Amino acid sequence: MTDAIPDDEGRSWVIRVPASSANIGPGFDVLGLALTRYLTLNVTSVPSTPAAAKVVLSYKGEGAAEAPLDPYKNLITRVALYVLLSHDLSFPSAVVTIDITNQVPFGRGLGSSASAVVAGVLLASALGDLKLSQSRVKDYALMVERHPDNVTAALVGGFTGSFLRTLEPSELSPSSIPLAEVLPAYPPNAGPPAPGSPLPPQPPISVGRHVKYGFGKDIGVVVVVPKFEVETAKARGALPAEYSKSDVVFNLQRLAVLTAALSQSPPDAEVIWEAMRDKVHQPWREGLVPGLSKILNTLTPSTHDGLLGICLSGAGPTILALVSKVPSTPSSTISTDDSEITPVSEAELGRKRMENVGEAIKKVWSKEGIEVEWMALEVDEKGATLMEVI
Repeated sequence: MTDAIPDDEGRSWVIRVPASSANIGPGFDVLGLALTRYLTLNVTSVPSTPAAAKVVLSYKGEGAAEAPLDPYKNLITRVALYVLLSHDLSFPSAVVTIDITNQVPFGRGLGSSASAVVAGVLLASALGDLKLSQSRVKDYALMVERHPDNVTAALVGGFTGSFLRTLEPSELSPSSIPLAEVLPAYPPNAGPPAPGSPLPPQPPISVGRHVKYGFGKDIGVVVVVPKFEVETAKARGALPAEYSKSDVVFNLQRLAVLTAALSQSPPDAEVIWEAMRDKVHQPWREGLVPGLSKILNTLTPSTHDGLLGICLSGAGPTILALVSKVPSTPSSTISTDDSEITPVSEAELGRKRMENVGEAIKKVWSKEGIEVEWMALEVDEKGATLMEVI
C-alpha cells in the first residue's frame, strides 16, 4: 500500500528582503537604513507523499560558493524550521523548491544575516500558513539576530530607530537563551524533527519596538564594499566595556539632530556632516578597517560637492556615504574632460556626485592595496515582502 499524493497543484511565493545598514553615524545599535539590494526567494511547494517530501535549495549571486544547500545547514531554512517547530509544525509533506538570488554581500556590514533571518521567518509563515503579523515576524527574527537595528530596517524598510523593550520578570530575554537552543546543529542527512517534539524557546511578544523617521528624497546613498570581511564578534570585541560621559553625550546630541536633519529638504550639509560623527564605535574599530581614519577625516563637504556624511556601515568594513542630489545653487554645472562647463539635470548631478564620492573612497583604499566595489543606492521604503503567486 502506498500513500496517496494529494490532489493539489501546490502554491508559490516570492519573498524579498532588502539589505540594510546599521549604526548610522552616532546611532550605534539604534539606527538602521534599508537599501536597494535584495535577497530574493522564489518558493514552490507541491504536495507529495511523506516519503517523497524534500526541500531543495538553489543559490546564485553573492555568497553562492559559500552558502550551504542542505536545508538543515542553510541559515534561511534553519530559521524557517525554528519558526515552524515553534508552532508544532515541520517542513510540509511536499517537494519544496527554494531558488535564492542574493545581492547582499556576506560579512561586509550590509545586514546579510538579518536579511536571511527575516527571509527565513517569512518562509515559515508561507509554508505553515501562519499569517504572522509584522510584529511577530520581528519577534522570531530577534530570537536569532539579537540586535534590532538591521532586522527592523530590513523588515519595515526606510530609516528606522529601534530598541528591545524592558521585559517582565516572567519573560525570557532572547539574549539569555543560547543560540544553539534556537537553531540546533543538525547531523548530516537530518530529516525533519518528529511531530510532538518539545517546542523550542518562544520569543516574548512585541519584544522589539521601532519608529520610522523621514528620509529626504534628495539624498542618495553610496556604499563602498571592500573585498575583505570583518567578523561581527571581532568588531564587538574591539569596543570598550565603559564610555566616558562626554563621549556618550557627544553621540546623544548628534543622534537627536541627525534623525530630524535627514528628513529635511534640501538637506543641510553642515548640520548633517557634524551630526554624523561618532565616538562610540568607529574610533575603536579603525584598526580593523585599514584606511578608515583617512576616509572619515579627509573627505568632507568642502572637498567633495554634495557630500553630506560618511560612516561605517554596521560593524564594517563597508563605508556608507550620504550625498545630496540637489544643486547647491539654482543652476549647477559639471566640468567635462575638455574643461567645458556644462549645465546638468538634477538627476545627472546626483549621479555624478555619487560617482565622485565612490571613486574618492575607492582611491584611498586602493593606496592600501584593497580592492573595492562601490554602488549608488537608494533607500528601500517597502521593507520585506511576502507575495503569493496565484
